[in-house]
Amino acid sequence: MLKKLLLIICMLMASASFAQVDVNKGDAAALDGIKGIGASTAKRIIDERTKGGNFKDWSDFESRVQGIGEKKAVKLSQAGLQVNGKAKGDAAAAPPAKVAAKAAAKPK
Repeated sequence: MLKKLLLIICMLMASASFAQVDVNKGDAAALDGIKGIGASTAKRIIDERTKGGNFKDWSDFESRVQGIGEKKAVKLSQAGLQVNGKAKGDAAAAPPAKVAAKAAAKPK
């Protein structure tokens, strides 16, 4: 019985660490639960969301929240953060402009 209880607790903890949190819906505790977001970043996100409304997409999120750039946004997305239900890169099927430009510039 004890083994089953411990197994259930471990499974719940594991599933909680992979929870998806939408930046437009999450409260401070939910945002703080994402690896890479601490209490101060969660506060900045909520303050900006309150001031300027919901974030439209990842680029809107990156431009409005101080301390969140392209690299950090990718890491946060991998940790479970979403913007409007989408992980970073879900909406953009095309490669970034820099990658596309390099590919086009290479001689064949």
